[in-house]
Amino acid sequence: MKNHFLQFSIFLLIILGSCKSLQEKGTNQFLSGEYQYAIGTFSQILSEDPENQEANRIMAESYRLSNRIENAAPYYQKLIEEEPSFENYFHLGQSLKAQEKTDEAKDAFEKAKEFTQDEELSARAQREIESIRLAEGIENYLPNHVLSNYTELNTAGAEYAPVLSENFLYFTSGRQASGIYPATGTPYTKLFRTRAEGLRVDVGSVQALPEFRNEEGLNQAAIAISPDGNTIIYARGNSTSPKDLPEVALFASYFRGAGFTQPIWMPVNEDETWYNTSPAFSPDGSELYFASNRPGGYGGLDLYKATKLANGDFGNAVNLGPTINTPGNEFFPRIAPDGKFFFSSDGHPGYGKLDLFVAEKDESGKQIIKNLGENFNSKNDDFGIFFSEYPKSGFISSNREGGKGDDDIYFFEDKTPKPKIVNVLLNVTTKQRVAGEPDAILEQARVVLYDGNNKQIGGDFSNRNGRVRFTLEPEADFTIITSKNGYFSKSVPYSTKGKTPDPSTLIQDVTNITLDTTIVLDQLILEKSIILENIYYDLDKAEIRPDAALELDKLVQILKDNPSIRIELSSHTDSRSSDAYNLDLSQRRAQSAVDYIVSQGISADRLVAKGYGESQLIIEDAKTEEEHQVNRRTEFKVIEIKN
Repeated sequence: MKNHFLQFSIFLLIILGSCKSLQEKGTNQFLSGEYQYAIGTFSQILSEDPENQEANRIMAESYRLSNRIENAAPYYQKLIEEEPSFENYFHLGQSLKAQEKTDEAKDAFEKAKEFTQDEELSARAQREIESIRLAEGIENYLPNHVLSNYTELNTAGAEYAPVLSENFLYFTSGRQASGIYPATGTPYTKLFRTRAEGLRVDVGSVQALPEFRNEEGLNQAAIAISPDGNTIIYARGNSTSPKDLPEVALFASYFRGAGFTQPIWMPVNEDETWYNTSPAFSPDGSELYFASNRPGGYGGLDLYKATKLANGDFGNAVNLGPTINTPGNEFFPRIAPDGKFFFSSDGHPGYGKLDLFVAEKDESGKQIIKNLGENFNSKNDDFGIFFSEYPKSGFISSNREGGKGDDDIYFFEDKTPKPKIVNVLLNVTTKQRVAGEPDAILEQARVVLYDGNNKQIGGDFSNRNGRVRFTLEPEADFTIITSKNGYFSKSVPYSTKGKTPDPSTLIQDVTNITLDTTIVLDQLILEKSIILENIYYDLDKAEIRPDAALELDKLVQILKDNPSIRIELSSHTDSRSSDAYNLDLSQRRAQSAVDYIVSQGISADRLVAKGYGESQLIIEDAKTEEEHQVNRRTEFKVIEIKN
């Protein structure tokens, strides 16, 4: 019995010693940034001891620090059972949010607020809660853009951060890897390029960057190329060599005569212990945008802007401020030709981890941030936008579900449906009025078309069939003016509103609708009287009645259409009452008509009022009321045509 107890004790000591040794190994891996190795080590420990708090803590932090926080939730939940704290609840909320478990995430953030008296920390948790709420109302910024995986270009590893320059597509990839990055367990990345024209990429000609050699045993990523093609800037780091730089930094290579120089550390990094990444040039190359965790920011990685100096370097880096930067991380800036600023962030309201956003100015000049929406973003990381043709097409990077590998390159295109075109073909027929006969065809009449802004948009002479054809826009107003020597010019309003089908109901891309209208011109003959129909006055009165004004408006239009004519407007009575009374009444009525026409904008010197009383009866011995009405009339005649 004593021997059995001794053997068991020795076995237990061996097991405990082994676990302690394994835990020390995992801790060292974690402290060295070898998060994937640490995850593997502590997974073994947790399989034997699921309640090990230190193992759960390092597992949770390893997933968080290697950008896989969505996998960290069960470990933070274990920590909270023994150690409920702000940090544990806050990171649990982030993990649940990344899994799109929004209600559970909000509960975790609310719990986090209960475990802190720090107003700044409490505000950060509240910001996350508000972010979830605001994400529910996101609208697609470019609603008709469609995203597609560039499957022929992607591999099972990582491909991301595509950039077009001089008919080449440059990008980051884990293909041809020289080792495994211990923080993530994925291959180290290098820079590649292949021929491309817009979205058309030659996937068969992919080659490692020829401008300079990729280094082994570290990550090279997120390339930026100056507009003139003479400067290459990229992020370099994550080396496991103790002789290398301790952090990710920006390196630059310059074209000098026969080729590009060996990349050198950029002064804009400022400190070797600061993390600097995802560079991008402004459209004119005078500014460099990048992400950095340097002191003085708003939390995590912030976006900065540096200015090109006289010696060609970039310096005087300035933080882009709290509208763009958040307590989270902002990456991959991209300035568009119209000044809009695109970037990725996990701190603004979004769908999960990194989302794509745009900063633009509203009508008041205030900068506002908009999520690009669910046709660009997912619950995973979406980043690295580059436009091949702004804003219609381009590329992004994403590790969303359904991809080919790790991070994949996606392309997008504007798939806005082509509008169905409706052409209105208007046939205008010109005719002349012939007394006692049907209207006759009028050849060689000048027909001019004006749009709703009174701008001439067409004109021609009618052919021998009196025909002119115009193509009009649907649902619009126009004016047609027709003229010919010896005839009164005439302007006619014309509208296509309500005369064409709804484009959404059409099947064909182009539909032609033919309409017809006829314009009849009257001959312009000096001293020929023309009766104005329906000009009535109240008994023994000369005031213009509303119904008479409508008829006089037609004469106003004739005078406007024919600015070179001068007319006499005459009034006639029937034979009832005395000659003197009728003459005075007719003169007053003629003058009232002239006064009305002048009030409508016609110059008084173009008008002569003349009352004829009963001196020009049409029916001499009128007996019936109808016959008297024929004699009571208003006429006009052209008395002068000015050249």
